[in-house]
Amino acid sequence: MSDTNQSNGTPNGQKGPIIPKSANEALRPERVPDPPKRSRKARSQMVIFLNFLMTLVVFVIALAVIGAYYAISAYQSPGPLATNSNFIVRSGAGLAEISNRLEANNLISDARVFRYMTATYLHDGETLRSGEYEIKAGASMKDIMELLKSGKSILYSVTLPEGLTVRQIFNKLQADPVLEGELPSALPAEGSLRPDTYKFTRGTKRTEIVQQMAGAQEKLVDQIWQKRDPNLTLANKQEFVTLASIVEKETGLADERAHVASVFLNRIGKGMRLQSDPTIIYGLFGGDGKPSDRPIFQSDLKKETAYNTYIIKGLPPTPIANPGRDALEAVANPWKTQDLYFVADGTGGHVFAATLEEHNANVKRWRKLVAEKGEDPSAIAVDGQPDDGGAATTGAGTQQKKKTN
Repeated sequence: MSDTNQSNGTPNGQKGPIIPKSANEALRPERVPDPPKRSRKARSQMVIFLNFLMTLVVFVIALAVIGAYYAISAYQSPGPLATNSNFIVRSGAGLAEISNRLEANNLISDARVFRYMTATYLHDGETLRSGEYEIKAGASMKDIMELLKSGKSILYSVTLPEGLTVRQIFNKLQADPVLEGELPSALPAEGSLRPDTYKFTRGTKRTEIVQQMAGAQEKLVDQIWQKRDPNLTLANKQEFVTLASIVEKETGLADERAHVASVFLNRIGKGMRLQSDPTIIYGLFGGDGKPSDRPIFQSDLKKETAYNTYIIKGLPPTPIANPGRDALEAVANPWKTQDLYFVADGTGGHVFAATLEEHNANVKRWRKLVAEKGEDPSAIAVDGQPDDGGAATTGAGTQQKKKTN
């Protein structure tokens, strides 16, 4: 046989003689070659670092997902507060301060969760607003965030009724325990503050309420003055407010005010003195007001003050109180009457008269009612009553002793 065999007949494809194999040898698998050795490039430090970095990124992402799930769950779950509680956000407080104080007051369980989650909810300049808030029991952090973002804080109120002087209003504002700050050092003009109920949040300054009252009264006076009766004989808004303050003090009945206003306007038109008790009181006691247990005596009618309308003609120099809407509207659009007098009827209202004779009869009936109550009618001033204590001969209104002015 030739020694020029094919490569597949000898190992490694080399030529050589054909060596016969046994059956076992022929069936035995040939030896598999060793795998190629790993290249130096695959074993470089850069590849190792990249593999580590990818593993680290996967780990961090997993932690972030777990943390985000925890934060969202904690942010939306019911909080630890057992009962309703008030919480104050001071003006200028930042998110970090608010978060820490919420946790310190046991309103939330985790300040960091509240801080970071809230930051993701606030957009376009939104903030947590200052004020005092009522946090409901079990409120979640998200609930608290929504409440503080809304600004729906607890509202307090102070009621300043019609007929108070500026000084009396200042005394009520000073006594309010929720309001803060000092009152203006100078008193506003009498009649320049609007009586009303004012709502405010904790931390509101007293000066802010005064400014609100002044602005509201100016606006109200302007509106009513513009809609006044074109035949009204008052010269300007100052006289308008002054007469309204007198009407305010003369009667507490809304349906009487326009009638009382007509009496005073009729007297002004006839050149008669107004002879109103409340003006005497203001002249004697000023903005402090008359003590509740002090009646008006006959001698008070003779005391000369700039406000004693038993002595001066026309209106006093300034209002004597702060009139409300009803009194202002009554003066702007008074009833059309011929009445020049009115006297208390013993039930809180008044009876009116166009003539002196009618008025004297009304005064007589009123004195009888006073006497039946065990009081001495001669010791109590009656608008326009003469020095001897007899029946009234002039005057506008007659007040009951217990009427507070």
